Amino acid sequence: MFATVMPSLKALFLPLLHKFIHTDFHEAVARMTLIDRLLFLIIHSIDKLGIWHRLPVILGLLYLAIRRHLHEEYNLLNVGKTPVGVRFNPADFPFRTADGKFNDPFNEGAGSAGTFFGRNILPVEQKSKLLRPDPMVVATKLLARRELINTGKQFNVVAASWIQFMIHDWIDHLEDTQQIELNAPKEVASLCPLKSFKFYKTKEVPTGFYEIKNGHLNTRTPWWDGSAIYGSNAEKLKKVRTFKDGKLKISEDGLLLQDQDGYAISGDVRNSWAGVSTLQALFVQEHNAVCDALKKEYQDLDDEELYHHARLVTSAVIAKIHTIDWTVELLKTDTLRAGMRANWYGVLGKRFKDTFGHVGGAALGGLVGLKKPNNHGVPYSLTEEFVSVYRMHSLLPDYLDLRDVNAKPGPNKSPPSTDKVDMSDLIGRKGEAALSEIGFTRQMVSMGHQACGALELWNYPLWLRDVIPQDIDGQDIPEHVDLPALEVYRDRERSVARYNDFRRGLLLIPISKWEDLTDDKEAITVLHDVYGNDVEELDLLVGLMAEKKIKGFAISETAFIIFLVMATRRLEADRFFTSNFNEETYTKKGLEWVNTTENLKDVLDRHYPKMTKTWMNSTSAFTVWDAPPDAHNPIPIYLRVPH
Repeated sequence: MFATVMPSLKALFLPLLHKFIHTDFHEAVARMTLIDRLLFLIIHSIDKLGIWHRLPVILGLLYLAIRRHLHEEYNLLNVGKTPVGVRFNPADFPFRTADGKFNDPFNEGAGSAGTFFGRNILPVEQKSKLLRPDPMVVATKLLARRELINTGKQFNVVAASWIQFMIHDWIDHLEDTQQIELNAPKEVASLCPLKSFKFYKTKEVPTGFYEIKNGHLNTRTPWWDGSAIYGSNAEKLKKVRTFKDGKLKISEDGLLLQDQDGYAISGDVRNSWAGVSTLQALFVQEHNAVCDALKKEYQDLDDEELYHHARLVTSAVIAKIHTIDWTVELLKTDTLRAGMRANWYGVLGKRFKDTFGHVGGAALGGLVGLKKPNNHGVPYSLTEEFVSVYRMHSLLPDYLDLRDVNAKPGPNKSPPSTDKVDMSDLIGRKGEAALSEIGFTRQMVSMGHQACGALELWNYPLWLRDVIPQDIDGQDIPEHVDLPALEVYRDRERSVARYNDFRRGLLLIPISKWEDLTDDKEAITVLHDVYGNDVEELDLLVGLMAEKKIKGFAISETAFIIFLVMATRRLEADRFFTSNFNEETYTKKGLEWVNTTENLKDVLDRHYPKMTKTWMNSTSAFTVWDAPPDAHNPIPIYLRVPH
């Protein structure tokens, strides 16, 4: 009876619904269930008013929960074939594997190195428009830094390094052997550090699937498995392990060990710099400290068991820091603080979960500790769109402002500046040599006290317009590249939708004129110069930088929507954060280690107890360290109303 009535209800309801929604969404809504249409109408009505981030926290969270549900239903697209009828016993693989296999019991290859990037939006073919407008024109006129725009006290260079540390854990495209060359057009050639540059195409691979026929392969493991320090294959893992007491290789000065040629030994050293290397070294120390604690507690564990348990613990600590520390500072609002903590602890909160364990579903008890993983019917991967919104090189400064850590602290625990080191001297092997001279403490304190760049137009570092990339071994590749121009090209090459289609695909209202995007009159003039009146041609990267930011957000709302769905997915699709997040898998001591670590400051305090006490005034290690601590707010977070 119900099944026969539903089509009639849908037919009656749809024309009425169309009167209240943007015409660009009529087709998308037609594919939704009746309930989802009603849910879409709720968020769409709020979007038209532009007020979700000004709603009381509890209502803002409800809006985000509805949005996340819709994106999980309609914005998780598989690329490649899915195995049918194949299942392995998770008990046969109680730990994370070197290449990410055997996490999903129904799909042994899901999330492993060498699998396809997924999609949040169907590919938009752009082969005929790869050079329209020219990427070097876009980079020169709209992206290249004029003068550093920073984030004030909100975000520091540690935070900028952290997201690169995560990228080295999650994503990297397999390249082809064929090279492409871009040449600077005459109108901008005099302003381009490189008049031309060559790079390798992204390798396009047939998927064997009827809907999305071609895709690209991820050479890293997209699970939150710490592969930035462990590597994404057995060969790399073998190079970083000591094979004694479960530990990883580390130098006596607390930095990454270097080989005889001066290259860092770590899980992933491609296109790296001293900031990322410092964080890799810190979490190698963390892994080794976990090994010591486990060996003391469980003396019968051998090298292999100690390594596996310590990797689980360290990876979970990294994931937790990113979820409830880094992201909270990136999206500095009460609504997102409540939301990110709910992802980990549930709305019942940490105290309840620590006392009674995981109770209820994801909403009450959080994603971590769910009875079983949930991939929403789509094999786990990170997506092309996820890669695109994580193009955040504008966070990087022009130089590192070195501090004197032997001097007495100044106001707000601020150390005096001594030297400025160009960022170009801190990348690759040269950067490792410089870091050895600087030392861990001075590097970390210097990054902590320096604000990072803002994700805005005209703020992409000039030194990245003539940069030498490195291969998987950290060795320089002969060809210099113009990175902002390359990133514009990459999105087009990989068929990632341009800005307006990207927003439509995420059920966000598109812009119809440049003034919808920004209030900056100069930006509007230059956008018109580069793209004419055609807002549909606007490149995604430019749109993300130009978009008006929500108060407290260091990123655009458009980028945030991808974060909303994928940040959840990284946790709930992984059995080591859900069904296997328990004492049996992690050990009691290991689980206690994860549960008592709340932020990056806790990790720093564990290994450098004097550092934060002497030099850090802020609450979070991702905020500029001389910032005042977060003020106490007596109002419970779920009862707060944004100002």
